[in-house]
Amino acid sequence: MPLASRPSDNARSGVRLCPAGLDLGEGEILPLRAGAMHYFRHPPSDWGPALDAIASIGLRLVDVYVPWGTHEVEAGRFDFGEKNPRLDVARFLRMAAERGLKAVLRPGPHINAELTYFGLPERIVWDKDCQARTPQNHPVMLPMAPLAFPVPSYASNVFHDETARWYEAMAKVLAPLCHPRGPIVLVQVDNEGALYFRDGPYDQDYHEDAIRLFREFVRAKYETPRALLEAWGEAARREEPGLAFSRILPPKSFDAETADDLPRHIDWMEFHEHLLGQAMLRFATCLRRLGFDGVPTMHNFPIGEVATPLNAARMNGAIDLVALDYYHHATPGEHLTILRRTTELAARSEGSGVPAYGAEVGAGFPPFFAPMDEADSLYTLLAALAYGLRGYCLYMAVDRDRWIGAPIDPHGHRRPFSDAYEALSRTLEATRFHELRRPAPVRLVVPRSLRRLARATHAFGPLTPALFNILGAGFRESCLEDDLGWGTPPTLVGEAYIRAFERALTARGVPFAYAGGESLETSLKGAAWIVCVLSGGVKPQILTQLRAAQDRGVKVTVGPQVPDRDGSMRRMRLPHDVTGLEIEPLDDATRAYALVARRMEELGLPSYTVDPADAYLTVHEDDAGTPRVAFLMNPTPLETVAKVAIPRAVALVDVLPLRRSAGRASYPDARIRRVAGSFDVPAAPRTVRMFAIET
Repeated sequence: MPLASRPSDNARSGVRLCPAGLDLGEGEILPLRAGAMHYFRHPPSDWGPALDAIASIGLRLVDVYVPWGTHEVEAGRFDFGEKNPRLDVARFLRMAAERGLKAVLRPGPHINAELTYFGLPERIVWDKDCQARTPQNHPVMLPMAPLAFPVPSYASNVFHDETARWYEAMAKVLAPLCHPRGPIVLVQVDNEGALYFRDGPYDQDYHEDAIRLFREFVRAKYETPRALLEAWGEAARREEPGLAFSRILPPKSFDAETADDLPRHIDWMEFHEHLLGQAMLRFATCLRRLGFDGVPTMHNFPIGEVATPLNAARMNGAIDLVALDYYHHATPGEHLTILRRTTELAARSEGSGVPAYGAEVGAGFPPFFAPMDEADSLYTLLAALAYGLRGYCLYMAVDRDRWIGAPIDPHGHRRPFSDAYEALSRTLEATRFHELRRPAPVRLVVPRSLRRLARATHAFGPLTPALFNILGAGFRESCLEDDLGWGTPPTLVGEAYIRAFERALTARGVPFAYAGGESLETSLKGAAWIVCVLSGGVKPQILTQLRAAQDRGVKVTVGPQVPDRDGSMRRMRLPHDVTGLEIEPLDDATRAYALVARRMEELGLPSYTVDPADAYLTVHEDDAGTPRVAFLMNPTPLETVAKVAIPRAVALVDVLPLRRSAGRASYPDARIRRVAGSFDVPAAPRTVRMFAIET
């Protein structure tokens, strides 16, 4: 079971993750509302005013990066304020505690933070033994402003040894400040671990330590050379005639000509996930041994995470809380991305008993991003809350160099649009929003095998698959069109299948959530109907879990057809067992609408409809199942009046008056009554309205 699916074991300090946030003991629940500030970028005279401003807008924690490369003055020697007052991070954290703020500590080794070398020491990135390697054994270069640099290998033992020395120096100063002795209540393990954004399927890592780990991974999976030969076939003979696990090599490019050539490539995709999981385990184990064993651990996935090797289920033994980063624009296309990412996070988090957390929710943007304005930032945060986010960190809360726009300026003065964040904090407290949940009785399941196949067949070489995902492109736009003997590429078939159900459920107003295959066990809580796409191949364990859900009374639909291959794309000797599961070929996309209508009648699925179709509605309930909060989202550039239907609701009360940089937007009524079974709700362009529901 993924570690994120069980409560964190932090009895010594009393800090435990819970669905509403952090349980600090003695009945104190801390909602995860944080704001990021980089102490090392500000003179200490600005620390106090900035921390006061963070607290004044209703944030409860300060998010603190601790950059290795900034604190290291020479190899193995560090400055934590002894010479440079800006580096006295312990003093900064004590000042935060004096103001009632708790802290999220993020000590790397990778922090990014728009720092040169992503916060790593220059000597580390230029150390050949630390560097990730290309198939040609060159350093893996990241073309990032202000200059390109070689990225470390997550497998390099030298890099892990150097990181351990950094952790030890940092822990001597900061581990004593863990709760209850200090403000630290959550510690991050590394940062955005998608192979430093060089996560193309054949970009890396061919470091000798990574090759060694790959061979161990393959040995554990196949156990005998004969089993490896059966899986890899002729590709195995060409690569290593003797089939010795100690000599096999990973593929260096996509060279599959038929589906039978795929297992070797899919194993390489799966290995990337294993590599990152093992690295996080090594980092986390080191931190716990150095005194951070009393607080939960966290890791944040960057935007586009579903197209990377990051896999929450592979963080087993390392990470208590897997969070997401959010940097999106208020557009219809990016709205759907927020929906898909957040519902998958929320379903997994709810089943795990932890809060769905946005570790970085953009407030402003780095100068190399496409420009974002205040409406983008507020829309993204509110839409993510609408789809199930229960905690967030404003990144950045306090402005600094290499950043454009934040609600608090570098000297701690609040900018006008900080009022919107303060109003949101008050509203979330007043509605006890962190204690509510958005029921989603339908799950749309995308097996990990399909995502691995999409990575392996990525068509654009050095351009990361994540970039296409960030831009809203799907498998159709980013994957090779070669069908490898299937007739139609499984990635395209699978995506069309799941999107047909997404459209049908949205049209009927039925709440749904996405679920990832390897996190299935912790992502099905509250499900009444599961739709799982089967295309190309699937692990038998997925079908076992689906049959178990069916035995519990959950309706399960799979399709468009049952594949004859497993999750590694190996041909099955015996057919997959789909006993009792409904197989829906969906040869006509309109059938999805008919099937949704039938399920609504059979299962009594809730329906919250909204017209026009390019507006969106979500409803959140309390523990008794009473609807308490609703969100109406308009991602379009046009003002609209939406007709909204919420059964049992008699009135909607506007609890979050909208603020924009040009002033306050007003609506005719702060309290909207139901007329003829529905509500007429005005919605300004690119905005989210939040209502308390009267029943």
